[in-house]
Amino acid sequence: MSKSKVAILKTTPATVLRDYHHLMNLADYQQVLPKGRLTSLKINISWHFFFPGSSTVPWQLDGVIRAMKKDGYNPARIQGCHNRTVVIDAHLGERENKQLNVINAHGLKNCHLYETGEWIDVREAVGDLADKFICLNKVYPDGFMIPKSFIGSNIIHLPTVKTHVFTTTTGAMKNAFGGLLNEKRHWTHPVIHETLVDLLMIQKKIHSGVFAVMDGTFAGDGPGPRCMMPYTKNVILASSDQVAIDAVAAKLMGFDPLRDIKFIRLAHEKGLGCGDPRDIEITGDLEAAKENWNFVGPFKKMTFASRMQHKIYWGPLRKPIEWSLKTFLAPWAYIASVLYHDSFWYPTHQKLVHDILHSDWGRLFHNWERVAISPGVDAAGWSNVGEDPLKLSKDSLKLLLRSFKILGTCIKEAPEFAARKRRISTGQQ
Repeated sequence: MSKSKVAILKTTPATVLRDYHHLMNLADYQQVLPKGRLTSLKINISWHFFFPGSSTVPWQLDGVIRAMKKDGYNPARIQGCHNRTVVIDAHLGERENKQLNVINAHGLKNCHLYETGEWIDVREAVGDLADKFICLNKVYPDGFMIPKSFIGSNIIHLPTVKTHVFTTTTGAMKNAFGGLLNEKRHWTHPVIHETLVDLLMIQKKIHSGVFAVMDGTFAGDGPGPRCMMPYTKNVILASSDQVAIDAVAAKLMGFDPLRDIKFIRLAHEKGLGCGDPRDIEITGDLEAAKENWNFVGPFKKMTFASRMQHKIYWGPLRKPIEWSLKTFLAPWAYIASVLYHDSFWYPTHQKLVHDILHSDWGRLFHNWERVAISPGVDAAGWSNVGEDPLKLSKDSLKLLLRSFKILGTCIKEAPEFAARKRRISTGQQ
């Protein structure tokens, strides 16, 4: 049996488009993703605001689309794909992170899974495999729904390299979380590691091909996936083994994948992929794969919000409070999250964003609309990333006002309310 393979390259803005094409072919993506099938690009939006390392960056999305078109994939069979998160506005996020710019430039369909398409019961999709779930049958005793369009189609996950307050690190496996679980995903937080393993089993059953392209041009350390310390690392990775790519990324960040990351260990033990870096074939830049960034991880400098989340899901507050998150009272938690992260933390930590915008990648992001390369141009990357944003206005008040608008959307879209509205509109009492 051949080893799991992870491709890794160092990159620069001047070569990033060419590097993504090379990277994906190093990882043999064309052997994994049939060209005659629909391919969903599962875009990651961990924050609707731009924060380095948090969400899919435009050159990552652009590089993947250009690579596929160059290799003969029909753009009509490629779509951008988003999920709903009650504390994240995906429509705002795709604009603020300039993902929509890329999708529109290439003329691709842009799918918000929670708004369009049909969802079907997981047992209808995977059959007896559902009996092998580690935890999802207990979390959802009445079952749960997954997108019907995913069945028989390809998927490419587009995560970034970062840490996470629930799972220590997050990447390819965690990126399936939103796409496969429509509503009430927070019910799985106490068993989040086991949930990711169950979701990987589902993916391997329903998809014609599963692939991941991970961007580490920016990487985030700390209580992610939002309130992190961003770093410029200039690394990109790709693999058809979701466990292996997460293991290599974890190792880069300074973790022992099998010892420190439970979801990697569980998936490895179930034979769903390789989580042991010693048994993974590295192709591309072998020296880059040896780097150790010595990240401190998500637990040493936790925010107030992350400490409270841990107390509620795994600590002393679980018994008195966690039950409320499975009732109509749950929106209190969504409101608290938006008020803390969007109304307080982001406006008061703008220096982190402003400082990194002076880097080459930051300038490329800041100037994206002015320097974007036409889809019809075969280019290696950006030799000119635009002017340095020397002066950046203080927009804390603007961000605060915007957070209140997001708060309204959060309440309106809360599944506890939205699900009831759907039942009423369809005549179900």
